[in-house]
Amino acid sequence: MLASASPARLRLLTGAGFAPEVIVSGVDEEGFEAEDLPGLVTALAEAKAEAVAARPEAAGAVIVACDSLLDVDGEAHGKPTGEAEARARLQRLRGRSAILRTGHCLIDTATGRRTAGDAATEVVFGNFSDTELDAYLATGEPLHVAGAFTLDGRSAPFIDRVIGDHGNVIGLSLPLFRQLLADVGLTVMDLWA
Repeated sequence: MLASASPARLRLLTGAGFAPEVIVSGVDEEGFEAEDLPGLVTALAEAKAEAVAARPEAAGAVIVACDSLLDVDGEAHGKPTGEAEARARLQRLRGRSAILRTGHCLIDTATGRRTAGDAATEVVFGNFSDTELDAYLATGEPLHVAGAFTLDGRSAPFIDRVIGDHGNVIGLSLPLFRQLLADVGLTVMDLWA
């Protein structure tokens, strides 16, 4: 089960041979605190996985939950609250890099085993023009994604390069997912459709 409404996460898992059922956790992300940003995204992923694991329809299922944010000089950037915030964020990122952090939590409800971790990937932004920024903002896409950009959408041409796991930038690290499965005694082959 995928504890996320993210179509990008679902596409990553489906493309890798999985066929997860989607159950949105409904966790309110406001008010979560942690010592650092990796701890924050991991705590959010754990809360989402636990919320879904507590539901009767999750009995016997393996649940994966994720939460992402963009780390800009130690400052957390989730989904922007509006176009003005998205514009300011993207202007600040133009021509520089930031770290996309995704917390992951996996719970095997059949055994009660659980594990969590986080992945970090450097994203290097291009030096896009104001005209390009205006056009991108007009699509509405930046309002629905952490950091106001996505690697699998209209902002992709404005990303010069990714240093690390590109799937993590999209919303789920498949290598970390494989590691978390091993932590609970499973393999990717156990879950392939």
